[in-house]
Amino acid sequence: MNDNLDIYLYIIIALLPLTSCLVILQVNPYHALALRGILGAIAALVYAVLGAADVALTEALMGTLLAITLYAVAVRSSLVLRVGVLADTAHHLQTEPAFIELSADLRKILNQRHMRLELVPYNDINALQRALTEKEIHATCTHNLDIDIPLRTTIRIQRIYDILRAELTCPHTVLSYANVIDVNLLRLEKQHS
Repeated sequence: MNDNLDIYLYIIIALLPLTSCLVILQVNPYHALALRGILGAIAALVYAVLGAADVALTEALMGTLLAITLYAVAVRSSLVLRVGVLADTAHHLQTEPAFIELSADLRKILNQRHMRLELVPYNDINALQRALTEKEIHATCTHNLDIDIPLRTTIRIQRIYDILRAELTCPHTVLSYANVIDVNLLRLEKQHS
């Protein structure tokens, strides 16, 4: 009887490194969160079986429930690309075929990386540019003065710019990178001169 219990205990303990490896190898952060919860539950079960009920309870409450909740909030808020648009053109942009194609292309690229697209309206171009330099948003999308290419998309994050430059197929936008640090330095230089 005791041998059967030992075998079950060894199987449960063997699940710890297996689940840990699965957490590390996950590409989708939501799957990693679920596996982290399973890992915490297995650890709590092992502690309980070994007679450390207080450690099992602590692992279940702090290591699993609280950690997973905090990780979920962090993952949810960090996996979004916030694109600023002008408020007076936001409705017009959302019905314009060029913008519809651009947002569909952006969503496709972002979905591959488990991200989502969020449009943030601003009242005027100055507020839009300030939001980009103050890092409230990650990118801007405005009307381009060139008739052939109606949209201009400016991105402040180098990695996202590189990804979009390589994968964006929408011909209706001019994609550019705005180095926010350089913009802020220029603004400071103008104030001091």
